[in-house]
Amino acid sequence: MKIVTANRLSDGRVIYADPSGDPVEALDRAGRFDGEAADAALSLATGNPATFVNPYLVEVDDGRPSGRDRFKELIRSQGPTVGHSLGRP
Repeated sequence: MKIVTANRLSDGRVIYADPSGDPVEALDRAGRFDGEAADAALSLATGNPATFVNPYLVEVDDGRPSGRDRFKELIRSQGPTVGHSLGRP
């Protein structure tokens, strides 16, 4: 299974394509796609550059990123890791 992820143009936040191709911020709301459906979902996101910046497919297993980029994608899904996001000034 795969999900489509990107950054949102308006604010840079990590977003995912839901089953209908709309942007969502929560990984658990991302659509899961196989084969040609994954390619179609990616094409739909790519065709919406006003929202999805550089969309790409990520392998998932049990709703969590898997494969070689799993650590990067887990960090991206949890939000920024610097400055005010860590509760520091």
